[in-house]
Amino acid sequence: MPHISRPAGKSAIVALAFSMGLATTAEARMYRYTDDNGQVVISNTIPQAATKRGYDILGSSGRVIDTVAPAPTAEEIAAREAEKQRQEALKIQQEQDRQLLRRYSHPDQAVEAMHRKVRQLEGLIQIKRGNISVLASQLESEQGRAADLERAGRDIPDAMLEKIRRLESQIDELEGEISNQNADIDRVREDFEADISRLEEVTGEPRTLPLEISSTQ
Repeated sequence: MPHISRPAGKSAIVALAFSMGLATTAEARMYRYTDDNGQVVISNTIPQAATKRGYDILGSSGRVIDTVAPAPTAEEIAAREAEKQRQEALKIQQEQDRQLLRRYSHPDQAVEAMHRKVRQLEGLIQIKRGNISVLASQLESEQGRAADLERAGRDIPDAMLEKIRRLESQIDELEGEISNQNADIDRVREDFEADISRLEEVTGEPRTLPLEISSTQ
């Protein structure tokens, strides 16, 4: 039986027409850019160097259907990065301000807290100075006994020498702790004074209390 060819169906014709239309649109796409001499060029291709300056994509009617922005310059990239860092720093500062205002609603509250902390550290220093005084008295006594033995031509017992060394070591250790706590006081003051200054700025309220603790407090 002979083969009889049939005309293509309607759907096949539509699909073929659609694909041809796409091909026509793709072929009709053009680029408008500025060349190295500053002249505007319209072409169906675009040099790699020109893409960095930005360009327009034109449709078959010659109208702009899309625009590609120029590549950012080194200065623009640096400015964007600087702005990003500024925004990040601003967010950190805002969070720090919120935390600060949770602790103190007025600069004077921070001043009072600083005074309490400084008094606490100074109290510990006073205790250590008292301990040093006691140890120094014991050391002086032991050193006097050792000197008496030496003058009498007698040997100083090892236990006495060990006690003298131990007392000297304890005094040195306490003096080191006092030095560290004095440094802590300086850091506490520095940190609190920064917070107080920031609170004055954030709340708009000046402190009314002195930063230094008076002898009557």
